[in-house]
Amino acid sequence: MLVLIGIGLLAGVITAVSPCILPVLPVVLTAGAGDGGARRPFMIISGLVVSFTVFTLAAASILSALGLPQDFLRNVAIAMLFVLAASLLSKRFAFLLERPFAFMTRRRGGHPASGFVLGISLGLVFVPCAGPVLATITVLAAKSQVGVDTVVLTLAYGVGFGVPMLLIALGGKRVAQRLRATGPAFRRASGIVLALSALAILFNLPQTLQTHLGNYSSALQAHIEDTHLARTHLAKLRGGSNAFAAATKSTGASLPVLGRAPEFTGIDAWLNTRGNRPLTLQNLRGKVVLVDFWTYSCINCIRTLPHLRAWYASYHRDGLEIVGVHTPEFAFEHVRGNVQKATHDLHISWPVALDNGYHTWDAYSNEYWPAEYLVDRTGHVREAHFGEGEYGTTEKAIRTLLAANGQTVNGARKVADATPTTQITPETYVGYTRIDSTRYRGSSLRPRQIAAYAFPPALARDQLSLAGNWTIGDQRAVAGNAARLRLHYHAHDVYLVLGGHGHVVVDAAGQPAHTVSVNGDRLYTLLTSPTQHDGLLELRFDRGVNAYAFTFG
Repeated sequence: MLVLIGIGLLAGVITAVSPCILPVLPVVLTAGAGDGGARRPFMIISGLVVSFTVFTLAAASILSALGLPQDFLRNVAIAMLFVLAASLLSKRFAFLLERPFAFMTRRRGGHPASGFVLGISLGLVFVPCAGPVLATITVLAAKSQVGVDTVVLTLAYGVGFGVPMLLIALGGKRVAQRLRATGPAFRRASGIVLALSALAILFNLPQTLQTHLGNYSSALQAHIEDTHLARTHLAKLRGGSNAFAAATKSTGASLPVLGRAPEFTGIDAWLNTRGNRPLTLQNLRGKVVLVDFWTYSCINCIRTLPHLRAWYASYHRDGLEIVGVHTPEFAFEHVRGNVQKATHDLHISWPVALDNGYHTWDAYSNEYWPAEYLVDRTGHVREAHFGEGEYGTTEKAIRTLLAANGQTVNGARKVADATPTTQITPETYVGYTRIDSTRYRGSSLRPRQIAAYAFPPALARDQLSLAGNWTIGDQRAVAGNAARLRLHYHAHDVYLVLGGHGHVVVDAAGQPAHTVSVNGDRLYTLLTSPTQHDGLLELRFDRGVNAYAFTFG
């Protein structure tokens, strides 16, 4: 527990010196100068920490249960900031609002409660830069697996960023005391700063500045949140670490033994086996087995397949077996017929296990698509690799294990590595439960109902918006009348998981418009280019077409 508290505190401090502080920094600087005595800055930061902790852990469940838009609380908080700004700009307005809004205006005698409520508002609009600690908290909250340790970690994280912000608020108050001699002018200036800050947050202007500044705090995160000690404790909090992630690379000439490979368990069906009969690692003893966790709509998984096909063609006769464990991400990927068609279209000839219940995934404590576990002839995992790339290292390990009994092993044909090496737009979900609210812009999302949406005036890099009629489900968005989607992308290639039947018109700046025919649930290529582009993409959907998630290359 003490280690988790320390990790949370340090991670919070890193957040306080990151670009993510920009949206609330002007508010903290000026609001600490209000009436309420010496306690006001402490009340503001206390409200911020309490609000962040409570709503980070519970907001998603509360809003989902009430059927409210995902950004409802954020909008309420912005409105509260505007009301506070108005009370500073106009004494008459403050007087009129004093009774119904006494808890958030400047009471006679300077009651500090208004500072606490202001802090609550800031907690609802503050979006920290995501690191391993915040990612762990978010995942556990999304799964409704919030225990005492999670609450303590979240609170420690809040205190960690709260202490530096308290120092900022105290400094702002000291400066304000010297300026207070200007009288009403200072009060109005504070109101203007609060109003401009609320406007900036409303139109997400700080995010654009954050993008230009870059995440200069990532190096600090690597030395605090991404250490072995932190990863171990965060993994325990999530319910257990990956059994093989602690030593994924050999440190010497021989491959380390990482542990006994878990058996395939809870498999719903098998493909590409004799009579579609089940396989077991016990029956494969004596072979080198590459266990590949994948899903057929995942572009990262698809980019690994040319390498797997080359290895299977070259080394299968020498004793290599590949077993693809298909663990679905979306509902349509549970359907055996869809997976069977995908394995045919993707030229997958090795056995495929349908792990719809995540039983084998959990047995390996896996967390990634794709993930490869290389098992030797005695059933022990000798190498684990997560994500794309490092194909030469994996092939060298395969050859080493195949040649362990003294046999000669020929090389595989060379396959170009298509792993992206530059910064590109991250994976972008369209369904309500996984859409990134920090990158969605435009009309408030209305989950599980037909609603009309409108584009915002502009989109910053990596941002997404909707227009026309849409039904936003948990995993997908279903197009209605005049449905359109805009995305500001930065990549060579743009892919989108689509479903249903119909057409999607693809219109990207600087490229001719074209139409994609949708005839089933799978990954579709929207754009491809030998050079990287930064531009606006607009899609126009036929009614009934489903959009799930974008990926990029």
